[in-house]
Amino acid sequence: MTEITNYITNDYKAIDSQETIAKVQDFFVDVSFSHFSVLNEGIYIGCIAADDVETFDTDKKIADYKYTLEGFFARKNMIWLDVLEVFAKNHSNIVPVLDENNLYLGYYELEDIVKFFHETPFLKEQGGIIVVEKNLVDYSMSQIAQIVESNNGKLLGLFVSEADALKLQITIKIAVGSLNDIIQTFRRYNYEIISEHNEDNYLNNLKERSEYLDKYLNI
Repeated sequence: MTEITNYITNDYKAIDSQETIAKVQDFFVDVSFSHFSVLNEGIYIGCIAADDVETFDTDKKIADYKYTLEGFFARKNMIWLDVLEVFAKNHSNIVPVLDENNLYLGYYELEDIVKFFHETPFLKEQGGIIVVEKNLVDYSMSQIAQIVESNNGKLLGLFVSEADALKLQITIKIAVGSLNDIIQTFRRYNYEIISEHNEDNYLNNLKERSEYLDKYLNI
């Protein structure tokens, strides 16, 4: 699989802090970036937001609005999940990348990182997806893995897809193994199955009984 650092790009050079607002406004007209990197004497000092630039005086410089810069970035050695978190937390479609010495290396574009995610086994490999719900206090990742593997399933990945103060929903991708056996085991451990499955014998039996009851009542 391609290394995430292969997606670091410098297609557009970072903006110098002495650049005029007028030129930065023109830059954002030509690109679809929500933010862009700003350097001061070659040192990264933050990102300027496209929405903010529209409200600034055109004859001033970025340095005059240094207080508005947003200081988010990713490290070169960050894994892709941490990089995605930086995107999400800062509502940006670009993230500057710095090395361990704070040297500016370029930036990631959100579209490229999403493509990288699509190449992970979680999305690329064939398998079934189950969404389960559990009380927050009872949630155990190791228990979920044990349930899948005890039914000869192979866990490709899982993540918390929804959460509130009381409950979590966990999305699980599974390769091989009997999906129905795994579903029934989750039920025995008091997980609620949120997703619908053709292989779910329990629900299929309930449906058949309900249909039989409807026919009986309509006789």
